[in-house]
Amino acid sequence: MNYLEIINFIRSKFESVNSIPLHAPCFIGNEKKYLLETIDSTFVSSVGIFVDKSEFIFEELTGTKKAVAVVNGTSGLHIALKLVGVNKGDEVLTQALSFVATSNAILYNEANPVFLDVDYDTMGLSPNAVENFLEEFAEFREGGTFNKKTNKRISACIPMHTFGFPARMDELIEVCLKWRIPIVEDSAEALGSYYKGRHAGSMGEIGVFSFNGNKIVTSGGGGMIISNNLKKGILAKHLTTTAKVPHQFEYFHDQLGFNFRLPNLNAALLCAQMEKLDFFLKSKRTLAKEYSVFFNGKGVKFREELPDTEVNYWLMCVELENKFDRDLFLEKTNKQNVLTRPIWTLLYKLPMYKHCYRDNQLNAEKLELRIVNIPSGVSNLLSK
Repeated sequence: MNYLEIINFIRSKFESVNSIPLHAPCFIGNEKKYLLETIDSTFVSSVGIFVDKSEFIFEELTGTKKAVAVVNGTSGLHIALKLVGVNKGDEVLTQALSFVATSNAILYNEANPVFLDVDYDTMGLSPNAVENFLEEFAEFREGGTFNKKTNKRISACIPMHTFGFPARMDELIEVCLKWRIPIVEDSAEALGSYYKGRHAGSMGEIGVFSFNGNKIVTSGGGGMIISNNLKKGILAKHLTTTAKVPHQFEYFHDQLGFNFRLPNLNAALLCAQMEKLDFFLKSKRTLAKEYSVFFNGKGVKFREELPDTEVNYWLMCVELENKFDRDLFLEKTNKQNVLTRPIWTLLYKLPMYKHCYRDNQLNAEKLELRIVNIPSGVSNLLSK
């Protein structure tokens, strides 16, 4: 493998002559204008026109009935699990091939992650793995679906759209409907990704996005809860705004709520970024095509979207033959300040999740040893 050729090609796609980041934010629109408007209005905290506008933008984009802006994607997942009825001691089906926030949100609800395998091509939760687990361990009882081995209720399923590649949602929905298990879509990485024409996050009972600084659009921090269940969406707004009952001047909170509100200042940044989303997506698809052509025949597989999907190419990734090749790729590129990274450590290998159930994880373990993220930013294309 000619690493110098690879490094030089990646450098040719980016403006920086020094370090090439994995994914830097790109501010080319109304960000400064909207931030100044917010400061001048003095509504920089939890209420303001940009909070309302950002929620409307996501309702329109995803075709859902209610969107709720929150302080980050993790808090959105935390609340989403509460909304679908996850309680202390329950089990939640999810994937170990994910960022730690997915399982952390389960633990915040004092529930137990159950780690099931992913599909090798999507890198998302495998419907077959979910079905196999449920057929072996699940049974219906009064009060829901229970694990007959642990006697714990199985109260939710969280697929994660890895790097923006949609999981097989139709099949997951079919399995979970059969077993009466609600789906919360972790769409933190999937803004602008579609599965059979439907926006990621809009197919489960609740979906959650993230706007961290490394995402396609950013509000510094920030996240968004979306749902087609209007009642749950309204409750999400209530719970994330400290469960304060609306009143002109009195403060009364009718249940335990959370201060998870997205500040208007961050929402202003988000609204400006969303105005450029189409450009960001188009630019990233152009870069993805160039990567695909370049890596063809070089012993490196560039991961591309599957039929019936439209991928946002948030973090683009290549697949190496084995761990040795992966580690060498990482070493050679990072040594030349072309920042690449391996996929996450599987979550059941982390200290706080070692006790959790997992299936054979055949695909997840192979992917952990082979997948590398490569520079995927937008700003490199501005001068092209």
